Amino acid sequence: MKKKDIEIFDVMSLRGPNMWTYRPVLEAWVDIGELEDFPSNKIPGFYERLSTWLPTLIEHRCSIGERGGFLQRLKEGTWPGHILEHVTLELQNLAGMPGGFGKARETPVRGVYKVIVRAWHEEVTRAALFAARDLVMAAIEDRPFDVPAAVEKLRDLVDEHCLGPSTACIVDAADDRDIPSLRLSDGNLVQLGYGARQRRIWTAETDRTSAIGESISRDKDLTKSLLESCGVPVPEGRMVESAEDAWDAATDIGVPVVVKPYDGNHGRGVFTNLMTREEVETAYAVAIDEGGGVIVERFVPGNEHRLLVVGGRLVAAAMGETASVVGDGKSTIDELIDSQINSDPRRGSTEDHPLNRVRLDSAARLELRRQGLVDGDSVPPAGKTILIQRNGNVAFDVTDRVHPSVAAHASLAARVVGLDIAGVDLVAQDISRPLAEQGGAIVEVNAGPGLLMHIKPADGTPRPVGRAIVDHLFRERDGQVDDGRIPVVGITGTNGKTVVARMVARLLQLSGKHTGLACSDGLFLDRRQVERGDRANWEAGHRILMNRAVEAAVFENDSGAILSEGLAYDRCQVGVVTNIDEPDHLDDYYVEDIDRMVSVLRTQVDVVLKDGVAVLNARDPRVAEMAELCDGDVIFFGLSADLPAIAAHRAAGKRAVYVRDGKVVLATGGSETALTDVAAIPLTYAGRVAFQIENVLAAIATGWALGISNDLIRAGVVTFDVGQVDVPGRFTLFERNGATVIVDDAHNAPALEALAAALDRFPSERRMLVFGAGVQRRDEDLVRQGKIIGKAFDRVFLCEDHSVRRDLPDVEARALLRKGLYEGRRVTKIIDEGGRRSAIESALSQLVAGDLLVLQCDEASTESAVELVHQWLGRGGRRH
Repeated sequence: MKKKDIEIFDVMSLRGPNMWTYRPVLEAWVDIGELEDFPSNKIPGFYERLSTWLPTLIEHRCSIGERGGFLQRLKEGTWPGHILEHVTLELQNLAGMPGGFGKARETPVRGVYKVIVRAWHEEVTRAALFAARDLVMAAIEDRPFDVPAAVEKLRDLVDEHCLGPSTACIVDAADDRDIPSLRLSDGNLVQLGYGARQRRIWTAETDRTSAIGESISRDKDLTKSLLESCGVPVPEGRMVESAEDAWDAATDIGVPVVVKPYDGNHGRGVFTNLMTREEVETAYAVAIDEGGGVIVERFVPGNEHRLLVVGGRLVAAAMGETASVVGDGKSTIDELIDSQINSDPRRGSTEDHPLNRVRLDSAARLELRRQGLVDGDSVPPAGKTILIQRNGNVAFDVTDRVHPSVAAHASLAARVVGLDIAGVDLVAQDISRPLAEQGGAIVEVNAGPGLLMHIKPADGTPRPVGRAIVDHLFRERDGQVDDGRIPVVGITGTNGKTVVARMVARLLQLSGKHTGLACSDGLFLDRRQVERGDRANWEAGHRILMNRAVEAAVFENDSGAILSEGLAYDRCQVGVVTNIDEPDHLDDYYVEDIDRMVSVLRTQVDVVLKDGVAVLNARDPRVAEMAELCDGDVIFFGLSADLPAIAAHRAAGKRAVYVRDGKVVLATGGSETALTDVAAIPLTYAGRVAFQIENVLAAIATGWALGISNDLIRAGVVTFDVGQVDVPGRFTLFERNGATVIVDDAHNAPALEALAAALDRFPSERRMLVFGAGVQRRDEDLVRQGKIIGKAFDRVFLCEDHSVRRDLPDVEARALLRKGLYEGRRVTKIIDEGGRRSAIESALSQLVAGDLLVLQCDEASTESAVELVHQWLGRGGRRH
């Protein structure tokens, strides 16, 4: 019995473009039970509690389209699914992530909703969703809820799982340039671009960052010697082996000096302006623990600066400031640091804070002793300024003040060390003057520099450093902007997807591109099958896109994959929709009618690039209407030039592919070019199989859209499927001793109708069929399938398909098929044979001259059926 509760009974991660949006989302299936009868305006105090806990909900505009729109809906009355959507988005926002896209939609089941929310990171969004459920239920039941604690947990998840700000700013900049990105690890390793055009970043390091250069940058002494040899100003100094040697070096150089680890970072263990032997030896003891060695060098007066060099060009500069407190005669140093320094909201421990909190480390305590104070418990006199930190806090933008010669020195330093991206540390009193005039010097060159100080400076203008790095990685080539993309082809529809995908992949291979293919036949790299089984899914698609050898990619996308995972790619060069001929699997994922299925499959057209092409079946009005949704061009294909969509398209001067007088024709407006005879294309069996002709036309149109030459397209289609090796099980015909056997993977009513129509072109005295129900389908779909085959076949062998899972017991599925078979009238004998293998063997054993036998493959595999026919053929048989 349903209760007044919100039950989240399924959550799907749509990790690519989907029917809702271009971006990854979580789709939660939510049952609100009896709350269907209690919208928000019927729950006493609900509005007040929710708006008090989450006052920032006032920023949600909702469908009203203005600030406070959602709260207005809340007052007027809305349902928990809609409320859950907005609360989830707001919790994400409070945790430091953008709120983003959200929807709540009813399903045909009363009280069950789909709640869709933008997923910046699946784990974080999932946690936000369930926290939102708990919060909304607490508001409904008038129970307390600790909002700050929930937000803090989400913030911890954001810090743990989401990209850091440096990496994120680069990824965002790539997105602004329409360059796709794939996260390759739980850390900050990210791929920008696809396949052979990809580049990789790891925070501010790239796949162009030299490993040798990085090693040199960690060796401070080696870095200095290389820079010095190239005329870059550096402070005199050397490596030391002991505290005594450190003082000897200091006396040789002349005080004041700096003592620091030779391979340290982030300023740890760095002591500056040291004057006495005691200070030098104390500093040495700390520095040696921070690194594998210690350097003593001349102290350069001035402020510390960090200059960011990308691709040999200065793109940002930040300056450091000292940190001081002023005594009041009562407070300790520790108390003064907290009240006068760390109280600054810009300071904090997270990456969102441009300034770090100040603590009394060994260098700071040394500064205190110099000023006559012992430690943090000391109380300085009123009005006395106490220096706490001499370096650090490099977060004040000075990019526009950098002197050109200083920028040139920084660029040279990065090149000398061998880094494409470098953080160059220098000390100067005035960054707007040449270093030689003021005794300034470059003190370090760092690989993988932090970018936060430039993205969110404590003061000054934020700099587009992410864009600079992206522009460095993806430069113009031959006058063309590099977007990191390879040709990507996505293919969807009710039937024919696999055949079209394999033909398109062949055309791309012939054009000289190393091609990846993910389809229901497996995962292929060129003609090599890497994995068997159905690989028309997100994971296989990503494997192809991550492969640095792949120069073009082809993906088959059925409705189930789009609904449960989303597309594997963000955009594509060509999007193909083969047909929407009364698709089965309706009711799956609460897709209850064909119009909703159209909304699912249109996703393939929505993601076509502006310079891309949608290839659409002109025969199907629902598919033809998708032309208006395409950002790019459109090529229609069809069996006749007289189809309304093709005629109108040509009248507008656009492209189409069709059949005229037995020839495949490529037309642009009124201009026509004959490609080849349909009868010369083996896949069509001399033009007798209409649905295969449509598949060939779709592949030809796709090749045309990809810019493949007519000669190569012709060669590809007339050699495809020679010997039945390219798409076995997709209307594969065999003959022996006057009997014909066709292996086909038809599993839905439209495919069976197309199959039956094709059989009329293959005369026979008796037709037989081996058929199984396959995956879960609606009762009416099974009855309709039975009726179609009952009209087309004389003898039917019913079998089980163990290759797929089905909720409906096989005996019930067979009963529904039988019901339809009896309505078909032609069938004279129905045989229950159990497993498919035994059914095929039994049917083959009964063949005589003049028989035509159709063997339906297992839904998850075509191989076993084809292999049984090969055994039946023996050496004396022949294949066509």
